[in-house]
Amino acid sequence: MLSLLQILYAITSVLWFIVIVHIIMSWLINFQVLNLRQQFVAQVWYGLNRLVDPVYSRIRRFLPDMGGLDLSPVIVLLVLFAIRTVIQNNMYNFY
Repeated sequence: MLSLLQILYAITSVLWFIVIVHIIMSWLINFQVLNLRQQFVAQVWYGLNRLVDPVYSRIRRFLPDMGGLDLSPVIVLLVLFAIRTVIQNNMYNFY
């Protein structure tokens, strides 16, 4: 059981990193620090969008329209934080 919790914790850590990278890239693209005409930037951006958009779209259904403000990444980070905290607090019961 400990191995499963460690694998789940590692998966949530990777997802946390992906969401953080997506948030930072969106800021850099919006402030025109990164340019989507560069092939590498465009490939990374579209790859990240394909990973996180299914999760974001499910959360956006329940959130009210906030104009240009998208709170779905914050909700995803809060859920990942809660899952990681529960796993981390219960991992020591299986030693």
